[in-house]
Order: sequence, then structure tokens, then C-alpha cells
Amino acid sequence: MRGAWRTTWLLLAFMVVNFADKTVLGLAGPEIRADFGITRQEFGTAQSAFFALFSIAALGVSALTKRVGTTPLLLALALLWSAAQLPMVWGAAGFGLLVATRVLLGAAEGPAAPVAMHHVHGWFPQRERALPTAVLLVGAAAGVAVASPVLSWVITHWGWRWSFGVVGLMGIAWAAAWRVWGTEGPLAPPVGKEPAHSPQDTLVVPLRRILLSPTFLTAAFGSFAAYWSMSTLLTWAPDYLESVIGWDLHQASTMVGVGALANGVILLVHGLLSRRSALRVTPPRIPVGAGAGILVAIAGCATAVYGTTDSLVVKVPMMMGPMALAMVMLTVASTACARIAPPSQRGVVLGVLTSVYALGGILSPLVLGGMVDSAATVTAGYEHGWLLTSGLLVTGGVLAALFCRPERTARRLGVPEAPSGAAPVPVAH
Repeated sequence: MRGAWRTTWLLLAFMVVNFADKTVLGLAGPEIRADFGITRQEFGTAQSAFFALFSIAALGVSALTKRVGTTPLLLALALLWSAAQLPMVWGAAGFGLLVATRVLLGAAEGPAAPVAMHHVHGWFPQRERALPTAVLLVGAAAGVAVASPVLSWVITHWGWRWSFGVVGLMGIAWAAAWRVWGTEGPLAPPVGKEPAHSPQDTLVVPLRRILLSPTFLTAAFGSFAAYWSMSTLLTWAPDYLESVIGWDLHQASTMVGVGALANGVILLVHGLLSRRSALRVTPPRIPVGAGAGILVAIAGCATAVYGTTDSLVVKVPMMMGPMALAMVMLTVASTACARIAPPSQRGVVLGVLTSVYALGGILSPLVLGGMVDSAATVTAGYEHGWLLTSGLLVTGGVLAALFCRPERTARRLGVPEAPSGAAPVPVAH
């Protein structure tokens, strides 16, 4: 277990860097728009460029986990992140290079979450995966929480270009640590030509049956809505707080960072409760998918309140707690989809899940940027955007509450629960 948790902490840092990379453009947005003379919709195009190859790369690289293994893939992804960020430090780098580097960054970060999840699941049996999965997603919140004040300081004192340089150097530092300590887990499926070590290693379920199951479909849509909400906050919350609320960059970045901390606390508490529930002999009263769906629906209602009220006394608490509940869906969807897939297909299924919910990241910057630019006022445009986000969350939450049942689906597909322990399997490196 010592190696399992050391790996989990390393991958937590991996996710911190991952989301610091995503945060930088939103924080630097007002300065970038002023420097390049672009509209919000054009800026949304640059943000959406991040997702141009995100889904394709998530599918392709996730499929490689069966042949290459996750350890070298994670190292390569981190190095590519850095290669994508550092060119923007160059003073002559313009809007075209910004878009090009965001495309490369998205291609490198698309596979990050599914490959990291697949890797950490190789260290933990099925019943114990909820907590390490939640810890990895806490890295997403921590990345935003850490990056917001740090990068706002960098932008203020060194200029927006060096905010890209800082996150690029963070990626190089993580890659160096992973090169030393990264290794495959004892429960990881065989890689390459290694022989099977258990019946589960040879079990294959038609992919169509997994992807068309009610559990996968509702987990994917719920995750799409949650990721749409997260992408909206990362891209537009700083601009919204500055343009509509009237805060300065420091106040806006602090608010975004505190909101991210709330996300992290909720994910960690949910992970601990899920682990405790999974280790019980008797099943929980409320299925895990139903519980997550209810929380996502609550987040949708909170988003509607946040976007329509003028009172900061109401608006701030919404962002600090209820809106953050949507992130729980990303944890539950990952563990649910891992449960209904045999180990040899887990990487591919998680890659498909990522490619679906990543569509939220593609569409939300474009859609909200267009809504704000075309509205009579900036305030009205953002209000419509928050209500659209609310509708997606409520719909996704209700569907997940009704139909996301991983244990039932796994039984129907004939996928047994992973053993609680296994002897270490030698893996070629």
C-alpha cells in the first residue's frame, strides 16, 4: 500500500499541473484580449482550440495503454505539456501561435485523466478505488486553487506571458520526479505480449454493449454537464467577476481559487464516504449513481441562483459549496465506467468517457463567448449562459440518478468484481 499511495500523491501532483495549465488562459484572458485586440468570442475560440484534438488523443492514447503501459505514457504527456506552454514566453508570439499551442496542449492533456485513472486503478482493488480516484480529482481543484493566486501574481508582476512559462516549468519538474518514482501497479492488466495471469485478463465484452449501457450513457452525460460547468468557470469566471461584479484581478483570482478549494474539499469528503460505504458488508441505501445524480442536480439549481441574483451575500456561498457538487460526477463516472469494463478494456472505456465529457470543454467557451458578445449587455449574456449551464446540470443529474447503476450493469455484462488483492505481476518497463 505504501507504493500505491506514493503513486497516488505523484498523480495528484500530475493533476495539479494539468489544471494549472488549463487555468492560465482564463486568468490571463483580459490581458490577452487587450494585448491582441480580440473579442470574447475570438478568445473563446482560443480556449476551445484546446479541445480540438482532446477527445481524439484521449481515445488514441488510452488504447495504447494495452501495448505500451501507463508509466511511459504519463511521462511523455507531461513533457508535451511543457513543450506547448513555453513558446508563449516569446515576446513575438501572437494569437495564431496561442491557438496552435492550445491545440497541442489539448492533445497532450486529453489522455491525462483517463491514463492517470487507469494507472492508479492498477494499484487498488475495486472496492478501494473511490478514494484514490477522488484524490486525483482533488488535484484538479488544487491546481486551480494554487494556480489562481500564484499566476495572478505572475501576471501582475511579470506579465501574462510568464504565466505560461511558469506552468511549463512545473510540467518539466513533475516529469523529472515521475522518471525516478513512476512504476506500474501490481493489479495493472498485462502489457504487450505478457501472458494473462487471471480469467479477468482474458475477459472481453463487446465495446458496443458497454458504451450503450444506461450506466455508461448517463455517467457520460452527467460528466459532460459537470465538465461544461467546470470549463465555464475556468474560462469565464475571472472575466465575469471583473466585468459584471466589478472586482479586480486579485479579487477575482482569489474567488476562483477559494471556489476550487471548496471543490477539493467536497471531492475528498465524497471519496472518504464512498470508500467507507464500499467496505461495508451491506450495500448502501442509495446507489452511488443516484447519489451523485442528486448532487449534480443540486449544483444545477445553485448555478441558476448564482447567475440570476444580484446579491453577493447569496452569490458567493453558491460558488463556495453547492455549485462545486457537480464535480462529484467526474469521480463517480470514472469508477462506474471502470467497474463495468474488464481490466483489459478499462483504459479504452475511460478514454471514451473522457472524449464525451470533453465536448463540454469544447462547446462551453464558444457558446458562452457568443452569448455574451451578442447579448444586449454583458450582464444579460452571462445570465443566459449560467441558466444554460444550470439546465444541463439538472438534466444530467436527474438521468444519472435514475439510470446510473454500475453493479447492475456489470452483472448484466458478466464483468465480475476485481479481486481484493493479487500477487504482484511483473511488468516490463
